[in-house]
Amino acid sequence: MDRHVKRLAKFDPDNTGYISTEKFRSLLQRHGSELDPHKLEVLLALADSNSEGRICYQDFVNLMSNKRSNSFRQAILQGNRRLCSKALLEETGLSLSQRLIRHVAYETLPREIDRKWYYDSYTCCPPPWFMITITIVEASAPSASGSPPRALLGRGQGLEFVLQVSHPLYLKNALLYHPQLRAQAWRYLTYIFMHAGIEHLGLNVVLQLLVGVPLEMVHGAARISFVYVAGVVAGSLAVSVADMRAPVVGSSGGVYALVSAHLANIVMNWSGMKCQFKLLRMAVALICMSFEFGRAVWLRFHPSAYPPCPHPSFMAHLGGVMVGITLGVIILRNYEQRLQDQTLWWIFLSIYVVFVLFAIFWNIFAYSLLDLKLPPPP
Repeated sequence: MDRHVKRLAKFDPDNTGYISTEKFRSLLQRHGSELDPHKLEVLLALADSNSEGRICYQDFVNLMSNKRSNSFRQAILQGNRRLCSKALLEETGLSLSQRLIRHVAYETLPREIDRKWYYDSYTCCPPPWFMITITIVEASAPSASGSPPRALLGRGQGLEFVLQVSHPLYLKNALLYHPQLRAQAWRYLTYIFMHAGIEHLGLNVVLQLLVGVPLEMVHGAARISFVYVAGVVAGSLAVSVADMRAPVVGSSGGVYALVSAHLANIVMNWSGMKCQFKLLRMAVALICMSFEFGRAVWLRFHPSAYPPCPHPSFMAHLGGVMVGITLGVIILRNYEQRLQDQTLWWIFLSIYVVFVLFAIFWNIFAYSLLDLKLPPPP
């Protein structure tokens, strides 16, 4: 990268910060073979898009260091109309790993220029460690019953498939959120490591692996973990505000934040998304999410076999969805862009912070003011 930057500096002896597009093209023609073919294509698009006859030095530096500004993206999108090379999907002779990277690009990114950028720059270092690690920990955590899992429970109410949470011992676990123990701040996060049965855990694990891992490969662990954790926190706080008598378990807040952000991004960029069978796959994802949410609603209002022990709340799902369609969408729509340049990012982040602060004060004062009858402490 330093070699290319020094070479460009020779064309700007007066340190104006700009180089003429004519000289820039000359540099690309002589040394373009040293660049990745798709990165060269992006540089040519940058040159084509500039109507003032000059290229910003910083834009070139940003490109070679894999950092792109909003103005740079606009220049590339304009220049992309002049590109005539074949699409990434039409390239042949790719290895298995290259085909996998290309598949992930088409699954998550709506613009061909972004897909090519990702294809060239992705090195699998680091791998998508966050989603894999969180999934392993969740799958290894104890069952929500606090006792050996029972496949079927029935007490004159019909058979209930793996509803371990009907056992009161699950409330004694130190991980789940319980309204009587809301002062223990770690429970607003650690509740994700307990689930309301095998089917609850299984569906969340499948969704966060199928959706979360590709998203992390493209957008990085920092951004995807932020969306996931923000959904988790919003989920438990939503329960503490809107369903004040109920405990909560499961990673649905984080999972629904990721999945809803991904689905919303597909809908908003429908024509640009080239993933196969996208309508069918969206329908399947929505059916699975609706099934899991419907099960959570049914479980919440189903009479408990142990009346003093309420079933877990479903409000965490809705909290995750709200994070996904706000903060999550902004992150997914701005691949490799600086979020601090996005006005909507600051608006949605401010709304999220206000909600968190409101929920904190609500938890401190509202429970005593409303004089609620809470379930007994575990």
